[in-house]
Amino acid sequence: MAPARRWPVISALGVVQILTWGSSFYLLSVLAAPMSKDTGWPLRWVIGGLSLGLLVAGLVSPRVGAFIGEHGGRPVLAFAAIALALGLMGLALAPNLTAYLAAWLLVGLGMGTGLYDPAFATLGRLYGAEARPAITTLTLWGGFASTVCWPLSAFLIERVGWRGTCLAYAGLHLSVTLPLVLLAIPRPPAHPVTRSEGAIPGVRLDGRERRAFLLMAGVLTLGGTVMAMVSVHLITLLQARGVALTSAVAYGALIGPAQVGARIVEMAGKGRHHPLWTLTAAMVLVVLGIAMLTAGLPLVGLALVLYGAGNGIYSIARGTVPLGLFGPERYAALVGRLARPGLVAQALAPSVGALVLTHAGADATYALLSVLAVANVALALSLWRVRPRS
Repeated sequence: MAPARRWPVISALGVVQILTWGSSFYLLSVLAAPMSKDTGWPLRWVIGGLSLGLLVAGLVSPRVGAFIGEHGGRPVLAFAAIALALGLMGLALAPNLTAYLAAWLLVGLGMGTGLYDPAFATLGRLYGAEARPAITTLTLWGGFASTVCWPLSAFLIERVGWRGTCLAYAGLHLSVTLPLVLLAIPRPPAHPVTRSEGAIPGVRLDGRERRAFLLMAGVLTLGGTVMAMVSVHLITLLQARGVALTSAVAYGALIGPAQVGARIVEMAGKGRHHPLWTLTAAMVLVVLGIAMLTAGLPLVGLALVLYGAGNGIYSIARGTVPLGLFGPERYAALVGRLARPGLVAQALAPSVGALVLTHAGADATYALLSVLAVANVALALSLWRVRPRS
C-alpha cells in the first residue's frame, strides 16, 4: 500500500482507538461514582469490573495476535466493536451487581480485541517492516481518548445518567467504530508470513530471541503495574504529601498533554533511531518523575510532566520494539503474546496499590513504585544485549 494511502487507515484506526479506550479503560474514571451512588453497589466492586475486563483481555490476547497474523485485523477489530457495544448495553441494563460484572466479561473481550495491541498487530500485518511510523502516529490519536471521552461522559451523565451514557457509547460503536473498521481497514497482503515447515506461524524463537521476549514481557509487566497504580492512586498519593485536592487534580491533568507532546517529539524523529532508544528513554523519564515524587521535591508539576512524557513514548515502544526485535513476519502473534502480562498486571495493580496504601502508607507505596520503575530501566538496558545484530 502506498504511503499516501495509509492516512485514511491510520485516521480511521485513530478514531476507533479513541472510542474504544474512552468507553472501556477510561469509562469508570467518570462513571464509577455515579454508578455506585445510584445503585448502592460498593465502589470497589464497581471499579473491580474494569479489573475483570482487563483479565479477560489478557487471557484472549495471545489468540487474538495469532489470528491477526493469519487473517489480518479487520475481523478482529469488527468483533471488538460488537463485543464492546453488547457489553456496554449489558452495563446499562444490569439489574444487579452480578449482571454488571458479567457485562464486563464482554467489555473485556472488546478490550482484548480492540485496544492498542490488536491495532498495532493490524498495522504490522498491513505494512510489515514499514509499520513503525504508522504505530507511532496511532498512539498520538490514542492519546486524546481521555481528552475526548471524559468530557463527553460527564456531559452525557448530566443529561441521560450513567446508564444512558453506556447506551450512547454502545451506539457509537455500532454507528461509528464498526463502519470505520469495515470500510477503512483493508485486507492484508496475501502472503506476508514465511512459515517454517510444520511450525505454527509466529511462535518459534531461538535462544537469543527467547531471552529478548522474556525481557520485553518483563518490561510490559512492570510498566503496566506502575501505570495502573499511578493512574488509580495518584491523587491519594499527592494528598498524602500535603497537596490540596484541587491542586492534585490540576497536577494530574499535566500527564495527558505531556504524553501527547512526547509522542510528537518521537514522530519528529521519523524512526531514525532504534526503537530500543525510545523504550530506554521512556523508562528513564518514568523513573525520574517517580523518584522526584518519592523524594518529596517541591516540583510536582515537573515530576508529572516527566512521568507523562515517559508513559507517552512507552506506548509507542510497546508496539515498535517487538517489530525491531523480531521482525514483521511474527510480529502480530508475538504482540498478542506480549500483551497478556501487561494487561494482567494492569488488572491486579490497583488492588495491590490499595493494599500497600492501606497497610503500609503512602511512603511505602512511593518506594514500591520507585523500585519497580528502576527495575524496568534495568530490563530495558538488558534488551540491548540481546537485540538482533545488524
